[in-house]
Amino acid sequence: MAEVTLPRTRMFDLRRPDGEMQRIFVAWPAVPPPATGSPVIYLLDGNADFAVMVHAARSHAQRPELSHVEPAVIVGIGYPIDDDLDLQRRTFDYTPAAPRERLGLRPNGKPWPATGGADAFLAFIEQHVKPRIAADFAIDPARQALFGHSFGGLFTLYTAFTMPQLFQGFYASSPSIWFAGRFVLEFERDFGARLAALGSRRDLMISIGALEQMLPADRIATTGPRYMEWVRGNRMVDNARELAARLAALEAVGLDLAFHEFADESHISATPLAISRTVRRALRPLPRSAAAQMPASAG
Repeated sequence: MAEVTLPRTRMFDLRRPDGEMQRIFVAWPAVPPPATGSPVIYLLDGNADFAVMVHAARSHAQRPELSHVEPAVIVGIGYPIDDDLDLQRRTFDYTPAAPRERLGLRPNGKPWPATGGADAFLAFIEQHVKPRIAADFAIDPARQALFGHSFGGLFTLYTAFTMPQLFQGFYASSPSIWFAGRFVLEFERDFGARLAALGSRRDLMISIGALEQMLPADRIATTGPRYMEWVRGNRMVDNARELAARLAALEAVGLDLAFHEFADESHISATPLAISRTVRRALRPLPRSAAAQMPASAG
């Protein structure tokens, strides 16, 4: 039986400086790129979400007069596995280096696996993935976006807070702000100053499923009270709301903020909605005045 493939896509593996292999998925438009190059969205958990993002981007771009979405290159960053997620490696790659004592225990009572690899993973994306994509495709350096869900959303926020010059758009779906006692928020305090120093605006979207702070009734009996307490204690919805409310004050220094709370959606079901909103926001045509603010060396 033949495998199903997506048109105008390919995948390849890149070796990281630490010797691990990273699987890269790429999709490109059917039309030639504009003179400035194609916009690009880099998404984490590429094994799981690449096809969803490609479908959303291509569907919207088929009718640009209605969707106001431009064709784009989509890059999924994943792992050389046959499953959707490599839970151990993504836990390390997507989390900032928080003090071990802040981690606590997992809901099963066991300690966490290795964490704290976000800086090395971000350096790999910047120094290896992005140059490879720019060598293979005509990319607009002023139209680069990053999308991540859950721990990927945490990584997206961490990247925005610490290295906002690397992308022009940051799209954090159901971000795990709770990780290590909300350690990522310690980097929020300098975000405004970093934005002001850029000289060009940045786009940030935070989205969350309204049911992410509770469990459906049919799951409560099977998960047990410890897990239920852990879910409530993570304050997924409250953390997202509170962060968005604080960041709204940064509009004056260069932040374009969007917040979406998806009614009747859980941590899992919110993902495709967040991907659709990301496509519509990241790939909308830039006003001429906004484009003029984006230096060719950005990103």
